[in-house]
Amino acid sequence: MADNPRKPPSPMMKNLLLWAGILFALVLVVQVVQGPSRSERGGQEIAYSEFLKKIDEGQVREVAISGRQITGTLTNETSFRTYNPGDMQLIERLRTRNVRFDAVPEERPGLLQQIVVGALPFLLMIGIWIFFMRQMQNGQGRGAMGFGKSRARLLTEKHGRVTFDDVAGIDEAREELQEIVDFLKDPSKFHRLGGKIPKGALLVGPPGTGKTLLARAIAGEANVPFFTISGSDFVEMFVGVGASRVRDMFEQAKKNAPCIIFIDEIDAVGRHRGAGLGGGNDEREQTLNQLLVEMDGFESNEGIIIIAATNRPDVLDPALLRPGRFDRQIVVGRPDIEGREKILQVHMRKVPLAPDVNARVIARGTPGFSGADLANLVNEAALLAARRGKRLVSMAEFEDAKDKVMMGVERKSMVMTEEEKKLTAYHEAGHAIVSLHEPASDPIHKATIIPRGRALGMVMRLPERDSYSFARDKMYANLSVAMGGRVAEEIIFGADKVTSGASGDIQMATDLARAMVTQWGMSEKLGPLKYTENQEEVFLGHSVTRQQNVSEKTAELIDAEIKRLVTEGYERARKILTENIDQLHALANALLEYETLTGEEIKKVVAGEKIDRLDPAKAKPAVVTGGVAGIPRAGKRPSAGFGGDPEPRPAA
Repeated sequence: MADNPRKPPSPMMKNLLLWAGILFALVLVVQVVQGPSRSERGGQEIAYSEFLKKIDEGQVREVAISGRQITGTLTNETSFRTYNPGDMQLIERLRTRNVRFDAVPEERPGLLQQIVVGALPFLLMIGIWIFFMRQMQNGQGRGAMGFGKSRARLLTEKHGRVTFDDVAGIDEAREELQEIVDFLKDPSKFHRLGGKIPKGALLVGPPGTGKTLLARAIAGEANVPFFTISGSDFVEMFVGVGASRVRDMFEQAKKNAPCIIFIDEIDAVGRHRGAGLGGGNDEREQTLNQLLVEMDGFESNEGIIIIAATNRPDVLDPALLRPGRFDRQIVVGRPDIEGREKILQVHMRKVPLAPDVNARVIARGTPGFSGADLANLVNEAALLAARRGKRLVSMAEFEDAKDKVMMGVERKSMVMTEEEKKLTAYHEAGHAIVSLHEPASDPIHKATIIPRGRALGMVMRLPERDSYSFARDKMYANLSVAMGGRVAEEIIFGADKVTSGASGDIQMATDLARAMVTQWGMSEKLGPLKYTENQEEVFLGHSVTRQQNVSEKTAELIDAEIKRLVTEGYERARKILTENIDQLHALANALLEYETLTGEEIKKVVAGEKIDRLDPAKAKPAVVTGGVAGIPRAGKRPSAGFGGDPEPRPAA
């Protein structure tokens, strides 16, 4: 095996070594300047009075006088030293006692030494100041002297090259951006015909749909430098700093042209100027003005393509979106079933899969998932397989991971009484029976009474395909299915024993009915009009009520229509459950016995057939046939409901 190249020292280690060198040099200079210390000049230090006493007793053999420093030797060959406080009679006393003495010239620092000693403190201060200033200006302008420096980071291949092979599920957006890639590869192809490449492309879409990944893929395909920066990096407390950073960023880009500048969350700096209740921000507006000038001003920035991403295009300034700046707005939406399958295949490349894993089946069961959601799903499945000690990730782990992502972790520690379990079983059975007898309702995928997230139990319905709009008959079916749980409680346990478990169902039904009346024109009395009711907002601690565009009489009519729709759904659910009371009892008992039933098992129970299970506790769900649509996720509901997808309880 070849030896690995030695890693260069880290910046922290370099700083430590530099400071150690400065400290060592300082100590060395001080030692040289001061000369030997008194302890290094040899001999035992004695008091001057003792020195005089030894002279009088004849114990001193010889002395050497250098200024006021006195060194000498006693008769017993012992060296000593002392200090003359100014005794003018010392020489006479030495002569009287016949002590041999000598005068040594006092050492004085030379001119060079004096200059060094005097200038050393100033040189050290200047050196330390220069060192700190250089450190502050390092790190892409994040120091005190680098406020105006751009914080854009240059990503190259060593950071991990991303290409279109790593991007899936957004084919339309890729096709829109392929032209930019072709221009970066061969600009002369367009210049020959007088064509100009768009200066900017704005990626618009919900969070997690792959806008940043798509921008990196463009740079990877074209093999050009890629500068990335966040919109918030331009905003600073000092006015004018953001504009300076914009100028510096474009200066760096010109040196590396052709290149791509990617501005993430551009709405942080590109908001509509002069808008908002709180007034405009001078610093943000100056930064935006400089960005507008750099994108399309007197100076042309050829070879620099700006790609920005936001999930709030409605708040951007119109000048930012005009032709010549962000010429194209590319919508990066949530993927459909084909896109989800491709995204799953991309993320499954690094995961060892069992033979039973089917990306198509998982894609059908995850409608509404973004690319980030699907990546998290694959990661959760891999973590589950690792915790269970498996070498391959099977379909069971993907099912369990989907349950965890959509509804939360199973609450195994929660202990329910038999009465609560029975009530929950009839509640969920009511949802399921009504759904089976409503022709427009989506097929049932799973029903459970195992608590998960904030729900005590749930029934999950999965559409057969992705839905982009809903018909009126399906909305009526959803209203009756939502009321099925409350109706089942009333029929079995009586009106006085109903619980708060239907709060989430009631909220969902009310919101759906309100949208049908006020937004979708599905009320014969109100007609095909859109109505906006009073809405309160909190601004600066005060409640602000928007002006209504409906009269009091119309508002009363809206409330009456909402109540009518929900009540009709309630009555349809009561009629279905009353006519099929035997099926309700059979399904509730099956839920109490097995806790979790798949859609196929529910059909068998309703048809009076037996469920074939070797071990009910180890039962796994059947093949997934679709995903949630039009129903809130059960994990966000406060109690039992019908819109979830829990996992069977593991064997004891």
